[in-house]
Amino acid sequence: MPKPFHIGFLLWPGLTQLDMSGPAQVLHRMPGAVLHFVWKTLEPQPSDCGLSLVPTVTLADCPQLDMICVPGGAPVAPVMRDAEVLDWLRAQAAGASLVTSVCTGSL
Repeated sequence: MPKPFHIGFLLWPGLTQLDMSGPAQVLHRMPGAVLHFVWKTLEPQPSDCGLSLVPTVTLADCPQLDMICVPGGAPVAPVMRDAEVLDWLRAQAAGASLVTSVCTGSL
């Protein structure tokens, strides 16, 4: 059995759901993949088209990730200035093998 490979997707209000769901759909098939959908709370987060996405773990309770993916979206500026999210990304990135993004998630 392959060693678990923890992949985290940062959910945030206004993200483009395809930027998260597309990579998640592909990566969940990787042997050993364990997907985490991460946000500050476990409350559903609305995407830019109104589809709500449900986090599976909070920033505070997220295990160390092997891969982090930050999806994009049009209202990216608020999350870019969010100290709690940026601190979490820095801490997780220090122990992750891969840090990636889609579209404006790179900002």
